[in-house]
Parts: sequence; C-alpha cells; structure tokens
Amino acid sequence: MGQEQASKDKSVFIRTYGCQMNVYDSERMIDLLKPLGYGAATSPEDADLVILNTCHIREKAAEKVYSELGRLKKIKTAKAKHGEAFSIAVAGCVAQAEGAEISARAPQVDMVVGPQAYHRLPELIARAARQRGDVLETDFAVEEKFDRLVARNADGPTAFLTIQEGCDKFCTFCVVPYTRGSEVSRPVDDITAEARALIAQGVKEITLLGQNVNAWRAPPPAGDRGETVWGLGELCRHLARIDGLERIRFTTSHPRDMDDGLIATLGEEEKLMPYLHLPVQAGADKILKAMNRGHTADEYLRLIERVRAARPDIALSGDFIVGFPGETNEDFEATLALVEAVGYASAFSFKYSRRPGTPGAAMRGQVADAEKDERLARLQALLEAQKNAFNRAQTGKVLPVLLEKPGRHAGQLVGRSPYLQSVHIRAPQSMLGSIAPARITGITPNALAGALTTEGEAAA
Repeated sequence: MGQEQASKDKSVFIRTYGCQMNVYDSERMIDLLKPLGYGAATSPEDADLVILNTCHIREKAAEKVYSELGRLKKIKTAKAKHGEAFSIAVAGCVAQAEGAEISARAPQVDMVVGPQAYHRLPELIARAARQRGDVLETDFAVEEKFDRLVARNADGPTAFLTIQEGCDKFCTFCVVPYTRGSEVSRPVDDITAEARALIAQGVKEITLLGQNVNAWRAPPPAGDRGETVWGLGELCRHLARIDGLERIRFTTSHPRDMDDGLIATLGEEEKLMPYLHLPVQAGADKILKAMNRGHTADEYLRLIERVRAARPDIALSGDFIVGFPGETNEDFEATLALVEAVGYASAFSFKYSRRPGTPGAAMRGQVADAEKDERLARLQALLEAQKNAFNRAQTGKVLPVLLEKPGRHAGQLVGRSPYLQSVHIRAPQSMLGSIAPARITGITPNALAGALTTEGEAAA
C-alpha cells in the first residue's frame, strides 16, 4: 500500500508488506522524509524515491519483494533515458536478513536499510546522492532508533505506537530474532509523550505494538513509588489516565509473557478493549516443543481460562502454522481440538514456510505441500465458522463504534467495534472520529452492518 502526504518538490512512494510494526515504521519514514521536502506519490511511476518496507516471515513474502524490484528496475531504466532521478530503497526485515543478497541480486537498489536503522534514511539518501553504488545499513541500534524518532502526524482517530521491539524467544520457525534483534522496551515517559502528541491531533484509540508487546518492561515514571519495574498492565493503566484517550489495544502477545498484572488490567480497565491476539501456533505438545514455544497446549488453555475469568466478553484471536516439520495427522487433529476448545473470534493461519537460517528449515520430517494444503483448508474452514458464529452473536446488540473513515457508499462511515470488527453505518461525515452507539443489524463475510442508535436505546 502507498503512504501519502501533501505534494511537495520531491515525492516518495512506500509499499508496505507484512505486520502492523511495518505499517508503523512506514508512517515514521514518511515523517522523517518530510523535512527533506518529500511529498507522497500515488504510484511508483510518479515517485522520485520508492521504498519497499518488507516482511521476511514467509518465503512468498520475500519473493514478492524481488518481483517488485524487477518492475521498479524497468521504471528506473525508463526514467534514466529522460535524465530523471529515481532511487530505490529496500527496508524492513528482508533488508536485514538478506542485505548483501539484495545488493548482488538487484543492483538497481540504491539503499538497503534494516528495521532498526530506518531513522538514518535522510543520511542514506544524501550518501546515495553523492556516490554510485548501493548503501547498506543493517546494524542493530534499537535504542538509537527510538531516540531519533521525530514528531508524528496523526492520520485519523486511530494510531499505532511502538513500545517494544525484538524477540528473545527464538521460535524455530521464526526469523524475527535475527531481523529485529533482542527485546528492547521504550521508556514510559517517551511512550506517554508520543501518546499525548497523538491525542492532541485527535487520536482516540492507540494500539501499542511490539513483536512481543507483553514482554515490555521498564521503570515507572519518576516520582512513582509503586513497583520498581512496570509491565504492560501498569503501562496500560497509566496511559488510560490521559484525557482524550478513549481506547487502548495491544498486539502481538506471547503466552509466556501473559502475566497476572496484565490479565487483571484486562478485567479492570474499561479503556482497554476486550480483544486479545494470543498466538499458539499448534495444538500438539510435540510440535510446540519442536517450535520452542515454551508452553504446552494445556498451559495455553488454562491461560485462556484465566483471561476469560477476568474479562468474560473477551474476543480471542490467534496465529496457526500447519505442516511444521514432524507434524503428523494426529498432531494436526490436536490443533483442531485446541481451536474447538478455545473458540476464536478471528485468526491467522498459514502453511509452514522454511526460512533460511532458522532451525526449522533444517529439521527432518518436512511435510509435503499437498498435505499442508489439505490441513490448512480444514483449519481455515473451522476458524471461519468460529468467526462467523462470533459475528452472528453480535446481531441485535448495541456496540460503541469508533467511526474511522468514509465508506464506499455515499452517507456511509466505517468504524471498529470494541472487538476490532469492521462496522458499516449510515452516518454524517461530521461524526468521523467519534464513538457512537450502533445496533448491529447484520453481518457480511468481512464486516458488520450497524445502525446508529441513541444512548437511551443503547441502555434499553
């Protein structure tokens, strides 16, 4: 997707792949480039600079990047014939993992910048302008990155806010520890300052981001006489006291970091939305051990029970990988059984993809693609049925909906329910950015339909 801003004398087009962390990083890159005079281009053809902000989780995602680089090479060649400058940068996790390979495989790339170094983009652009050849910057420097982030411009009533980066879990299927580095948490005061700045621009809902967001740990603000170290639960309570902030979300969580304090906050803090994305990946203990997840299926299920006891209306989301090396039909059936036991409101599911450099890539017992396809189809059918059942259960209820943007049709706005469902409502444009009660009147495959109601009707 392209990130846009008002046109200036130079233009940039950013295509973002993958996770919400990358969406956040793309927004910050736009902010960094504004002082250099870069406005937004609506397409690569109209840009002076194209940045591919990449994801390395699955093989196809990485190959999409190289395919896109092939198309950009043609644009660069055509522009060069007319004496027009055109620069290409690869950012994100593919840049971190395959920096040297990108330079060798795609010499049309001018800059390769890892996710912990994108704050150096202005410097890299200047260097690239002064010299021929590529510029490679993939050193880890998370703290410096946080320190050098510039003030943000909000775009609507919702915003992402990164509070934690990196991962120390080393799941055997995952490249994140190698591309994002070890776990680093931002200080409370920095997070609070960024939150206040966003709220001052009209943001009502903030989603706290991290590779393992609930691994966030930091000292409390100066003057606090409570705990010597805060966890995510304490941070959410702290942010909830900021006037103007109406909703808080966080993602993505790891079961091993879901502590009692965070669970209690989920149950007690009204501004913390009743939605929890808590990946489990598989339902067989043998596979969970091979994945180095650090928990069993039963421990995950007991954790879900504790969460639901604290917040009975919680909507649960998860991640699943089918066809991990060594997975048998019995193991896969255990995953289906776990899904049945939990009952998810939404979920993401994928076939296992071998990522070079991860332990899983070298494991014996790689599962055939045809078997992966069959298992994924069965799992997704079950997850889709659960999602539809959860959505149908909302019919007739009145939910507070944060109206975020215009819909496709005249007189329509689109917002989000507390459970992160997209809700389409007929409402005037003047209500954009407000939280309005809406009675859910129906469901579609990807959204809910709602009708505005009054506070009195909502109470009734």
